[in-house]
Amino acid sequence: MNGAPPSPLLELLKNAGGVTADYHGQTLVRHFGDPHGEYVAATESAAVFDRSHRARLRVAGRSPGRMLSGILTGSMPAAPASVAGDVMAGVGTYHAVLTPKGKMIADLWCYRGGDEEREEYLLDVPVAARTGLLEHLGKFLPPRFASVEEITGSTASLSVVGPAAAARVSRLALGLRVESGDLSALAEGAWRAGGTDAFAGLLVARTAEVWPEAYTVYGDASAVSALWRALAGAGVKPAGLGVWSTLRVEAGRPAFGTDMDQDTLPVEAGIHERAIDYHKGCYTGQEVIIRIRDRGHVNRALRQLMLGDVPAPHRGAELYVEGSEKAVGHVTSAVESPKFGQTVALGYVKRGVEGTPLPR
Repeated sequence: MNGAPPSPLLELLKNAGGVTADYHGQTLVRHFGDPHGEYVAATESAAVFDRSHRARLRVAGRSPGRMLSGILTGSMPAAPASVAGDVMAGVGTYHAVLTPKGKMIADLWCYRGGDEEREEYLLDVPVAARTGLLEHLGKFLPPRFASVEEITGSTASLSVVGPAAAARVSRLALGLRVESGDLSALAEGAWRAGGTDAFAGLLVARTAEVWPEAYTVYGDASAVSALWRALAGAGVKPAGLGVWSTLRVEAGRPAFGTDMDQDTLPVEAGIHERAIDYHKGCYTGQEVIIRIRDRGHVNRALRQLMLGDVPAPHRGAELYVEGSEKAVGHVTSAVESPKFGQTVALGYVKRGVEGTPLPR
């Protein structure tokens, strides 16, 4: 059990017909009885997903950014700025958190609130990494300068996905303060929020965790619950983690707890170009990462595999090249992909293996 509080939206989603399942000790909605319709909505119009497979932490104090910089592998986000009247704008940054040996404790998104003189940070963390990250922060965040608070139970997040997502989010989450075209132009991690405090209302961030256009909304649990009702009332189709996972694998994005874990190096998972700032100062695990970049290599790498017309293999299924009896890798995620018309998987494959190894 991960110990995270249940999603504040769970009862609302169950009452709307959500079918629940366990995910790393967290109860979440797998689907709403129509996975095909959920996929169609997410790729052709708009679907709304509860993000209960994520946890949220608040880091504040006298110098939280400086303390986090020695723990997170990426660039720290700059202070948000006021744009277009009462709209705040900023850019969240993606990170890994590592052991001294360069192995992953977590990956996460970091968003900064406050201003140039007052800092606070929202960490959006996979629920599978929550316990390990809290333990790590408890050891390495000096309480005189930074403190971490679990806010998973008092806040919520959801993602709106699909070609109509920007229009729905612009109207219902931001009250038309930001035009849908402006949202569509945002890069991954860039966000907008109504009001003069980034974390006081609803914060809308662009995400590329899935391949259709998508936005994740963060806020107080009651405000996000009201937004979910408004979205559903406006015809946005409720969808569950099953379809989210399909869209994620189709996008080639790994998930911590499924495709990455405490034995994974960021370079093996292919997240280093997004998660690591090779020009920043010291952070835990940096020596290993720089050594791999400058002098070494990793013996395996996560690849997206087009497997053809075969049943989706189970997690851990071994992969083989034709004519060999020795496994060259294993599957971490697999879905039957409507986008590609075949089974698509993520899996680790040994260095030097060419072509697409297949499960047996």
